[in-house]
Amino acid sequence: MMRAEVIGDPIEHSKSPMIHGFWLDALGIEGEYGRTQVPADGLGAFFAERAQDPDWRGCNVTIPHKEAALDHVPDPGDVRASIGAINTVFRDDDGKLVGTNTDAAGFYAPLADTDLAGGHAVVIGAGGAARAILFALSRIGIGSVTLMARNPLKGAGLLAQFGLKGDVVDFAAPLPPADLVVNASPLGMIGQPPLRLDLDPLPLHAVVYDIVYAPLETELLAAARARDLATIDGLEMLIGQAAAAFELCFGAAPPRDRDAELRQRLTA
Repeated sequence: MMRAEVIGDPIEHSKSPMIHGFWLDALGIEGEYGRTQVPADGLGAFFAERAQDPDWRGCNVTIPHKEAALDHVPDPGDVRASIGAINTVFRDDDGKLVGTNTDAAGFYAPLADTDLAGGHAVVIGAGGAARAILFALSRIGIGSVTLMARNPLKGAGLLAQFGLKGDVVDFAAPLPPADLVVNASPLGMIGQPPLRLDLDPLPLHAVVYDIVYAPLETELLAAARARDLATIDGLEMLIGQAAAAFELCFGAAPPRDRDAELRQRLTA
């Protein structure tokens, strides 16, 4: 039986098993999808062991391993040079494990009808998810980015890597009047400190996007809705990136026409 899983540390919060399990059942595929907590110093051993199991089709990679996982699997698409982080490992046609990134496409999908070309975005965080988001923003022609990061040198390096104009500020800085605000950090996640921002500087057309999905209704999204701002929750990116990963691992496109039913199950 084909098997796949999601790895991270922590991992109990992950909704990926429910998503992939829903699609496996819907398509009648004999397979299973689980979750495994893998510490940072165990990544090498994990991939070496899984590589020997022909039934293991791959995994999704979440916090905090998206950058480190690049050191343990081949990178034929040179994701290291483009995004600098992977979130999916799968077997290629030769049966070898390779890494890729589906986060960028998953992040952009709910913004596809939003004209952000030349606009101003605020991105909070500088980890693996932020890399994919900055990559996506660079491809849609965002005008400038304010990156909120604890390490200003790392933040400046990320903006330069993706050819983005903008500035790096700390988490206590006030928001500029941006068109898009994205929380790409773990702040606001269950077990993490909250993310509290004063959204008053944002114009009425601004979009607030929080990739955290546990809890789904974060303080950031609640504050945005209180101001009648457009919001995008973490399930949008989660389902979008999972769909691409599912096809890579199990060889079939998931039934996206049943997204509404899937969301109902995830939020029950």
